[in-house]
Amino acid sequence: MAGGRRTRHTTAIVIDRTKLGESDLILTLLEADGSQGRAVAKGARKPGGKLAARVQLFCELDLLLAVGRNLDVVAEAQLTEPHATLRGDLARVSAASVVCEVARLTSFPDAPDTFLSPICSRALLACEQASDQPHLDVVVAAYVLKVLSHQGWRPVLDSCVACGEVPVTRFSALAGGALCESCAREVEGAEPVDATMLAWLEALVRSTFDQLLAAPVEAALASELLALVHVWAVTHLDARLRAYEFNLSV
Repeated sequence: MAGGRRTRHTTAIVIDRTKLGESDLILTLLEADGSQGRAVAKGARKPGGKLAARVQLFCELDLLLAVGRNLDVVAEAQLTEPHATLRGDLARVSAASVVCEVARLTSFPDAPDTFLSPICSRALLACEQASDQPHLDVVVAAYVLKVLSHQGWRPVLDSCVACGEVPVTRFSALAGGALCESCAREVEGAEPVDATMLAWLEALVRSTFDQLLAAPVEAALASELLALVHVWAVTHLDARLRAYEFNLSV
């Protein structure tokens, strides 16, 4: 670079974009090592600019970054996976936006976690592959529950989280998972669940996206799973999930 400015190469997923001035963007990146980065894309809001089509939300990129004191600057960007079929489809954009929102809230600068980038990439692809709205709902719920489980917020599902007894008939994000009827009386807002719902919650954590996309699922059940995982995420991330709220309304 001119003036000997230090550069670095990375591969990343664009998980957020913020306007900067009249023509620039600040990109939030989920890098290949699972850490979160931020970089300025100069001129990225100019129609026809060299970066305009390369730094869209959901895109996967090879990047050359000029290292800055506070923010890096995009020197070169090459698309590796545009996830183009997400665009122009409200349901798919909404689902993918939840994936990126949760990726942003569960990744951190200088805190690599090699689980995060591959699963985010696979979830975005699954949003493209989903055949209908119920499977889109399942993809979103699975991604969120997989990431939170990986980071230590995995629900207890096979026995009562409070006393260890079975059977369980309720679920509480605040309590940490399934509850028997007796213990549920002490937990405000514990939701009723049946064996099918519990089996699906377990599948969201354990099954691959390919398996989930191939599994038959009823619309009402998928919608209920999506809502239940939303409460789980809000409770444990202690954050309002605006993209998730919008997705619930689609």
